[in-house]
Amino acid sequence: MTMLDDRQTAAPWPTAYPQGYAVVDVETTGLARDDRIISAAVYRLDAQGNVEDHWYTLVNPERDPGPVWIHGLTSDVLEGAPLFPEIAAQLSERLTGRVLVAHNAAFDWSMLAREYARASVIAPVQQRLCTIALSKELRLPLPNHKLESLAAHFGVVQQRAHHALDDARVLAEAFRPSLHAAAGGGLRLPLLECRPLTEWSDSPVTPRIGHQAPYGGGGQASWRPSRKRPACPYPNPGRYEKDKPLMQGMRVAFSGDTSIDRELLEDRAVEAGLHVATSVSRLTSLLVTNDPDAATSKTVKAKSFGTPILEESAFTHLLRDVAEASKGPSATPSSE
Repeated sequence: MTMLDDRQTAAPWPTAYPQGYAVVDVETTGLARDDRIISAAVYRLDAQGNVEDHWYTLVNPERDPGPVWIHGLTSDVLEGAPLFPEIAAQLSERLTGRVLVAHNAAFDWSMLAREYARASVIAPVQQRLCTIALSKELRLPLPNHKLESLAAHFGVVQQRAHHALDDARVLAEAFRPSLHAAAGGGLRLPLLECRPLTEWSDSPVTPRIGHQAPYGGGGQASWRPSRKRPACPYPNPGRYEKDKPLMQGMRVAFSGDTSIDRELLEDRAVEAGLHVATSVSRLTSLLVTNDPDAATSKTVKAKSFGTPILEESAFTHLLRDVAEASKGPSATPSSE
């Protein structure tokens, strides 16, 4: 009998908890504002986290599929898939009246909201719950906030990482015991309001990479003081190599505007075990920029040193599977 088959509850269920959940995972062409969903999966759960049914679909993004080496979905595979407007009604049926649950829910929700807006449909979601936030509320002893770590904590076996259906299954199986632990401890669930987009205008011309307004609005990156971060506990394994995973301890520098808030992007890199550098040197493992042709001091130095350069979307996908490294002498703090 699996964890999901056990429907026993030891204590009265909190009446204030939601009456149903939709555990969602989407794979996308990237993480920027104009990226598209290429597959989606939903596991519907009842009030106590028991699985009711599940659903999965490919989606034709009408553009390049992005980092195929991560999600495995090629243009040939997606060519005959339905467009998002063609599956919007089926998806809505599975989301209506339920709390959307996802791992890093802000991302899944933002991608869904934009697809619904492009289709001129209001997304039927009022609240979302992020399992990263829930694991923090529960103070689970996790080494990091990856889905695989949450799954391992609850003994859930991943079969096909970065396949939307399997990721949704894994999350559903890990969410149920998390939900019961929260209920047993009398915790208030970290629910957030979802505000659907009410308008959307696709750009008539594909925007230049690197010239997207950062999340938060305004179109201009706001000044922020540098944050002193603790030293990275892993030794620098060297430069990033194409078609290989990132490795803990790698020194990563950022240049130019990013679609994801820079501070959030840096925090995610640090949580994954990377060293966020404020400048580029011969020791830098890679530079992340959406405008590699810009004549900034970092891009100029990176090219002179032969430092690998990655676009933000490729970097954020690689960030989901950073290879572990053995702990060694502390690296130099990120104020290099």
